Amino acid sequence: METPHTRTAPVSGPDALRLTVDSPEAMRRLGLRLAGVLRPGDLVLLSGELGAGKTTLTRGLGEGLGVRGAVTSPTFVIARVHPSLTGGPALVHVDAYRLGGGLDEMEDLDLDVSLSDSVVVVEWGDGKVEELSADRLHVRIDRATGDELPAGVADADVDDVRLVTVGGVGGRWAGGALDGLRAGEDGNGDEGAYGREG
Repeated sequence: METPHTRTAPVSGPDALRLTVDSPEAMRRLGLRLAGVLRPGDLVLLSGELGAGKTTLTRGLGEGLGVRGAVTSPTFVIARVHPSLTGGPALVHVDAYRLGGGLDEMEDLDLDVSLSDSVVVVEWGDGKVEELSADRLHVRIDRATGDELPAGVADADVDDVRLVTVGGVGGRWAGGALDGLRAGEDGNGDEGAYGREG
């Protein structure tokens, strides 16, 4: 289990993508973009300290998937199911902070939805729910500090800057499956819809 105010486990691999996100709005837009590469059955594990932006990213993801209901932190209910309004996959949003881990606890949640027909996002899921799928996407969100801060960030904006690392495990995420997230592909010629790659 991760503890608040510490760096999370590294996300690595040849296709891992590292992004700098400079505001909560940019984090939401990254979630919107992430929705474009997800499909039913995908498992997304979010890690990062309290307040890093996990729920903000998921809010954008829900918007991108076209699901019903406001995406808020499921801390006190453990899991929320957001059905699709567009015929796409439902979003299952889980907060595993208080879960011990394993399939039994996920099944005990009685989600009334097929996980294989949904996009499942699990906050605090590292080390707890990996057995749900051999193919999964890990998203790590860290606060940028010191030398990690991009040039030109105003002092007032320093607290909003995040380093986001996205990496996949399994065949589903091999061979460029994350290319749609790379900066500069947002169609308007700027640095990207959410921040800077690097």
